[in-house]
Amino acid sequence: MKSEQAVNAARRQGVAVDTQLKWGAGSNKQHVTTKNTAKLDRETEELNHETISLDVGKLIQQGRQAKGLSQKDLATKINEKPQIITDYEAGRGIPNNVIIGKIERVIGIKLRGKDRGHALVLPGGKK
Repeated sequence: MKSEQAVNAARRQGVAVDTQLKWGAGSNKQHVTTKNTAKLDRETEELNHETISLDVGKLIQQGRQAKGLSQKDLATKINEKPQIITDYEAGRGIPNNVIIGKIERVIGIKLRGKDRGHALVLPGGKK
């Protein structure tokens, strides 16, 4: 008798019921290891986000200070949180071209490309 109904009926009748727990039964363990386990482990351990370079952070800081802005003021002007400015200046920020473009326009310094650190020339010849 293997069904639960049959076992319960036997118990009601007073018949001795012998139950055995099979090894590993009812557990949700996977015993099969794949060939790529070590490769997967390496990939997850080495997974890091690319961060903005420290020299770009220094340029942001210098440009902000030249304009007389605090980190909070700069963050307010670009509609971002002050923590983003702090992270970018410390070299911990994850590069986002939209945010970098906003910062470039406010401080007037190029932060991307080959002429990084030079004055930003806006369309129409304005600086």
